[in-house]
Formats: sequence, C-alpha cells, structure tokens
Amino acid sequence: MTIRCVIVDDEQPARDELRYLLSRYSDIEIIGEADSASKAINIISQSLPDLVFLDIQMPGRNGFEVIEELSGMVKIPLFVFATAYDNYAVKAFEESAVDYIMKPLSEKRLDSTLQRIRRKIAEEAGGGLENKLLALLSQRESSGGVVKVSVEKNGRIHLLSPQDIVYSSYESGRIMIYTRDEALPLYGIATLDKLTDHLAGHSFFRINRAVLVNIDFILEFSPWFNGKYNLIMNNSQRSELSVSRTRVKAFKQRLGI
Repeated sequence: MTIRCVIVDDEQPARDELRYLLSRYSDIEIIGEADSASKAINIISQSLPDLVFLDIQMPGRNGFEVIEELSGMVKIPLFVFATAYDNYAVKAFEESAVDYIMKPLSEKRLDSTLQRIRRKIAEEAGGGLENKLLALLSQRESSGGVVKVSVEKNGRIHLLSPQDIVYSSYESGRIMIYTRDEALPLYGIATLDKLTDHLAGHSFFRINRAVLVNIDFILEFSPWFNGKYNLIMNNSQRSELSVSRTRVKAFKQRLGI
C-alpha cells in the first residue's frame, strides 16, 4: 500500500532533506508540506494523510499543540516527531503510538522508523490511535516540571530550571540567560523562538523580538513612550526591559488586566 505523508518543519532545509530521504521509498507519497503549526493543522485536516513527520520546536504553537488541535479528527494520522533535543520526551515517544527521529536525520533510523510505521498502519487500521495520542499528551503535561535549560558556565554545561531564569535576551549573535545574579550563554538552542517553545507551559512571555521574560520576576511596570511599557525585573541588577508597542495588549491580557 502507499503511505500518504505530510512533512511539517519550520526550516526549509530540514524539509528538503527529509523529502530527499523519503524519495528512496516507493511506498511513500509526500502529499504536502507546512512550515508552521497553523498550516500543518489545515493541510492535515484537509488531506487526511496516513503519516506526518512533525517538528516539535516551531515558532508560535509547537508540535504537541498540533496534535491537540487534531485529536478530534475521525481519521488521525500516525505522527513521527522530529527533535534536536534528546530530553525527557524521547522516552515518552518510544512508549507511545508515535515514533521519533533525532536531528540531524539518520538514514538507518529513518529505515527503522518506516518499518515501525508500516507495522502500525497494518495493526491499527485507524482504530485506537486517538486514545494513545491523548495519553501521550497527558504524559507530556504531567512531565512539564522536568524541563531544563542548558547554559555555559566555567567551561561546563549547567542545567537551569525555568523558575531560575529571570529573562533571556538575544545579544551580539547569541542568547544570554539571566538569573538573579548572573548572565550565562545559552547552550544547545539556537534561536529565541525555539527557547520560547521549549519553555511553553511555564511563566514566560515574549515582550519583544529579542527578550523573553519570566513573568514571576516582574517587580513593577509602567507606561513608557511611543506606547511601550517599561518593566523592572526582580533581580540583583533591577534590570529594565521594554515591552514593544505591538505586544502591550497581549502582555496586559496575560496579566489579566
């Protein structure tokens, strides 16, 4: 049988690489691509594929939220997660109805993934998959407390809990993580968009394109010029940060004011 497939990844080179690797398989038909969660939801709900290769870390909504949105579909596809982060979630993937592949992609791993997918399609035939996916989402929610952020310190990699982070800022080509008393370079996550997704579910808000703040550390705020807001953070430096004019409304909504 032919397995109809959709590729979802916010990075064009990643989609191109996977498309190329999948072209070697005569039973795989790629029927669409998406570079965001919203586009993924639209194309999956309209084309009803058998299989979706789904990037976890995407700007805006992440891969888990795509599944949450699609969980009520009559025909739920199999999902293969693509991730660059070998963290707590990988074990959940292995024990669930879905599979995962690590970035950069391995041809050997892709081979074993497709063998598993073929077996699952034959076994499931569309039945029982929804409950398994919902169980995976539930497991993900209950595991939210083990999210860690890697930083460089004294030549070593240290792990921070989200509640230790006051804010993060893109500066001079890299992302810095600010705690109460120090600033440390972020390790392993390349963009602020991906860090935002990594910390989804915790008390973080993107106040402008370059800064992500922990709302729990906002000491006070006040209107500023040009429609912006000025924040003072509760760290040793009493850091002052600005909420961009376009983010003020969402910021106030997040605070419930």
